[in-house]
Amino acid sequence: MTGGSLGLRGSHGSSQPSAKFPAIARKYSSKMLASSLREKERVLPVICRYLGRRRVAMILLVALALLAFVWGSLKVSKASLHQHEEAGSGSLEHPCHRFALPPPPPLGGRRLGPRPCSVCYIPVELARARMPSSLSVSPVLRNLTYVVDGNPRKTELHGGSDFGGYPSLKQRNDSFDIRESMTVHCGFVKGNKPGHHTGFDIDEADLMELQQFHEVIVASAIFGNYDIIQQPKNISEESRRTVPFYMFVDEETEAYMKNSSVLDSSMKVGLWRIIVVHNIPYNDSRRNGKVPKLLLHRILPNVQYSIWIDGKLQLVVDPYQVLERFLWSQNANFAISRHYRRFDVFEEAEANKAAGKYDNASIDYQIEFYKSEGLTPYSDAKFPITSDVPEGCVIIREHVPITNLFGCLWFNEVDRFTSRDQLSFSTVRDKIMKKVKWSIDMFLDCERRNFVIQAYHRDLLEHMPSPVASVIRGRPSLNHYSLTGRTPVKDTRRNRRFSARHHRKSVAGTRNKQAISQARKFYLISNYAT
Repeated sequence: MTGGSLGLRGSHGSSQPSAKFPAIARKYSSKMLASSLREKERVLPVICRYLGRRRVAMILLVALALLAFVWGSLKVSKASLHQHEEAGSGSLEHPCHRFALPPPPPLGGRRLGPRPCSVCYIPVELARARMPSSLSVSPVLRNLTYVVDGNPRKTELHGGSDFGGYPSLKQRNDSFDIRESMTVHCGFVKGNKPGHHTGFDIDEADLMELQQFHEVIVASAIFGNYDIIQQPKNISEESRRTVPFYMFVDEETEAYMKNSSVLDSSMKVGLWRIIVVHNIPYNDSRRNGKVPKLLLHRILPNVQYSIWIDGKLQLVVDPYQVLERFLWSQNANFAISRHYRRFDVFEEAEANKAAGKYDNASIDYQIEFYKSEGLTPYSDAKFPITSDVPEGCVIIREHVPITNLFGCLWFNEVDRFTSRDQLSFSTVRDKIMKKVKWSIDMFLDCERRNFVIQAYHRDLLEHMPSPVASVIRGRPSLNHYSLTGRTPVKDTRRNRRFSARHHRKSVAGTRNKQAISQARKFYLISNYAT
């Protein structure tokens, strides 16, 4: 055996055969490097060749677009989650949040009087969707019942009626002490069911209709044939299907409507269902109108929301939009507009006396009584209360115990004192607000005029000139003869001026005599159309 064959170590401690391995490794490495270089030389041109092609460019663009889409979806998901969190906390911005009223006209200009202003309404579908799923919680008061007395007796000298039950001053004062359960006078005291042998009686078929459950209703009244029915406009199909429109009338108004061929056996006039009231409790038609206006919750006990409009008004905005704007978006359960000019009860009382709205002695007695209870003129110190005088022709409310109580106590003041409900409004409101945390949303009168159009009472319409005659323009033609038509008159400038003035006066007199029939014909045609 030779050491060379076994690879014996030499004197330097290294194997002799291994001396050949570095050379072999270097040779193998150089071959691998050359091979890899050749592979790169083959692959790079292929990649460059494919990168230049349109298909590869499109693939790259699609990949970039997909990446951008995924990134955007992540951001949208985060934003959506943030909105849901805001909605859960009640801070989601309302669509009309950034809406602002236009500035008032500059001072010193010509006074234009009350005018409508812009109001932001959301679409009807969204407004109906925003209806609360349950009624508001009534502060303190939970159970409200009403006095029944088959034989009411007057125990005090001033005010009251059989229909209202003659509550004493002590009972009146106790009714303002808000408790969890209360029993108060609230009209209809003689019977066990409003509208049935109570005064203000309603036919059984109508009573059954009024007992039905409704989420939303619109109500109005005409007593003493005092107004002409105004047909609502811009009412959605959804509201036509789900919202009843009730018009309360007395027998006098019913007879006029039947004689005018406006009302037939269907008891419908356009959208309005006519509810005839018998045995009306008062001689004053205006006071009779306060019964459905202030005690609507008693006549319709199963209604959640209501809009009351006086008989002279025409509703021109959908009921769901009105409720959403003035109740639901404001977190309010009672809304009424404030008077466009007067904020003070004392000023309102003087204006009522000057206009002959009620006898002066009764108005003075009511105001002196309120002064003895602490009524003071309105001032900025009452803020956030913005007014003590409402424009009470529109009332928007949620039928919960506290608003029902307010209606009862407000009616009791109208029953005890004058029928001018603007004079008693602030007294009832302030007495309730002293006991519980509750307030009334008093919005601008110009906002009210946006969703209702005010017509004239019938007695004013009957003395207005004919609308047809108002289109005459220019100076009327001169009459060259005297009023008898016999004696010619010289055509001098003075005589022409005199003749023109006399002609205008005579024409005006003729128009006034014909105004009744012409006004009735015009407004019946325009307002009773269905």
